[in-house]
Amino acid sequence: MIKEFHEKLINQEITSEKLTEDYFDKIEQKDGEIQAYLSLNKEFALDKARSVDKKIKKGEEIDLLAGIPCAIKDNICVDGLRVTAGSKILENYVSPYDATVIKKLKEEDAVFLGKTNLDEFAMGSSTENSAYQTTKNPHDVSRVSGGSSGGSAAAVAADLCAYALGSDTGGSIRQPSSFCGAVGLKPTYGLVSRYGLIAMASSFDQIGPIAESVEDAAIVLSRIAGGDKNDSTAIKSAETVYENCLTGDIKGLKIGVPKEYFAGVGLDPEVKNIIEDAIKKYEKMGAEIVDIRLPSSEYALATYYIIMPCEVSSNLARFDGIRFGQSIEKEAVINENLILQDIFFKTRAKYLGKEVKRRIMLGTYALSAGYYDQYYKKAQKVRALIRKEFEKAFDKVDVIVGPTAPTPAFKIGEKTQNPLEMYLADIYTVSANIAGLPAISIPCGSARIEGKELPVGLQLMGKWFGEERLLNAAHAFEIY
Repeated sequence: MIKEFHEKLINQEITSEKLTEDYFDKIEQKDGEIQAYLSLNKEFALDKARSVDKKIKKGEEIDLLAGIPCAIKDNICVDGLRVTAGSKILENYVSPYDATVIKKLKEEDAVFLGKTNLDEFAMGSSTENSAYQTTKNPHDVSRVSGGSSGGSAAAVAADLCAYALGSDTGGSIRQPSSFCGAVGLKPTYGLVSRYGLIAMASSFDQIGPIAESVEDAAIVLSRIAGGDKNDSTAIKSAETVYENCLTGDIKGLKIGVPKEYFAGVGLDPEVKNIIEDAIKKYEKMGAEIVDIRLPSSEYALATYYIIMPCEVSSNLARFDGIRFGQSIEKEAVINENLILQDIFFKTRAKYLGKEVKRRIMLGTYALSAGYYDQYYKKAQKVRALIRKEFEKAFDKVDVIVGPTAPTPAFKIGEKTQNPLEMYLADIYTVSANIAGLPAISIPCGSARIEGKELPVGLQLMGKWFGEERLLNAAHAFEIY
């Protein structure tokens, strides 16, 4: 889609202004039902579009992303625009700076349509934890779009933007992409700067693209990847043009299939059949299918849901009602008996949601004296073990495949009363975050449920900083 739009722009068959207006028209027609966007930036977007059109008329060379309208998950900062992270505590917060990924996209003259909905502070698997609205699945509006980047995935799937940015802490790009039938890429930890992403769990968080095709995801990744002086975990790497790595040739590629990903309870039988058919297609394309074992993967979810809340409890301490965001400070002025501690407690009690409070409490408990060694330290040891198992597996194979999610999109409200059941939606995705691996979800078929065709995603995981091979393997399946 991106290359097609680019060709039409430089040939002056269309203008960026008209393209942008068309997307706003679609949003007006469809987003009332889907609710993918939290805010729109129409004048901001049209001004940028007009400036790109002027460059084209002058004969200036433009980037592939120039003038192409996109959407941004609302936990990524854009200078001068509101950034809520899906929480009431940041309802009126306007970012005073650009995230590094935004700065890079602005340098390429990308057009930002608006900010998309998410689970509060990216904590959730269904976008039902947003303090503002629940984003619906474009394939069946009675079902969830997935989470936490549900707004971005739904916007791409409903053609309400050309591509979107999301963030992935335990599957938050890949799982909603699977549910909505989009392509979602979580890059290697450190390939893309996290500066300007409102932190949830800093050793897991990663920004990545959600797009209609693997090629589009590769184009966006080429522009947002690289080192950053503002993020010490962002690694300066060769400026790879990822879209040029998509040859479609995977003959001899060794694809690992973990036994554990197909033996667990909870994997929908229809999803299992679709994934197994996808693996057979790879075999027909000339790839070598290798059975592998990842025995510690059964502990991945438990490991993630100990370490992640610990980091959440630390990162969210800054939302205290004093420095920025919403506060009950005015009440404190009226009531002289309120002390500073009361402002902390009452502000957080009033403006933070149920799931956010749950994770803060879990993390604080796991880090407390007497439990640190029993929970957090032990989980970190298991994390190291899981990483070692992936290292061993990648000595034998080039790519690992499996389901992105155990089921297609579930009904809105189906899992909200049982947090543990909701957490199981991440069972196949958290391992990549634990180990810091690159992983991508691509559509590989659909399951027919209650008369609706619901997308199913195939997940591919690659070696650290092996995005070229990973994207090519995904692209080969897409064009087969």
